[in-house]
Amino acid sequence: MNGSSLASSARFRAFAIVFSISAAALYVLYVLHGWTLFSVHPATGRVEWGRTLPRPNEGPVMYWYGWVVAMLIGASVLGFLATLLPESVTRRIPLFLVWLVPLLAVPPLVYSLLPFLTR
Repeated sequence: MNGSSLASSARFRAFAIVFSISAAALYVLYVLHGWTLFSVHPATGRVEWGRTLPRPNEGPVMYWYGWVVAMLIGASVLGFLATLLPESVTRRIPLFLVWLVPLLAVPPLVYSLLPFLTR
């Protein structure tokens, strides 16, 4: 064993930081714009590509799964692209963004839920 680990790898560090920052930002973007990869109709077990509206007498539609999968794909791609950058560039990404961006994501997400909370 050569003493190095994945956790000390500069590429893994770049991936983890960019993934963490972009995951929160992408999730908020997808939710606020209603962009989803697929919609789930839990009452009927149907899954459809893209955003679909509820059908009469079939209950609500769930978009959350589509948002999460889209966010995971997007954040993974951005994280991978960050591993291709030189370490001198990725070292300049401020680490405080890892906690600040998710914290800033909370108010818009709460705002998007207001129609459900005020019924």
